[in-house]
Amino acid sequence: MIPAFLRPYFWDIDTNAFDPRAHAEYTIERILELGDSKAAAWLREQFAAEEIMEVIRTTRRLTPRSATFWASVYEIPAHDVTVLR
Repeated sequence: MIPAFLRPYFWDIDTNAFDPRAHAEYTIERILELGDSKAAAWLREQFAAEEIMEVIRTTRRLTPRSATFWASVYEIPAHDVTVLR
């Protein structure tokens, strides 16, 4: 289950039954793409930096703008980010 303040980011699923750990990639992608600073802080509490960085590197679901921002935050070279190649 996810906290109530995150539910607007997951409008398309049953948030009462949702397990963020079981769907880590989906959860990380959603928060990175749509979340605010409070959501990003929650994300960092729930997932290891390496898990988040792996999603930034490999996902195709982030917009280039979001991917560029998060790659900068996590100091990932742009050429290592799939969406930016």
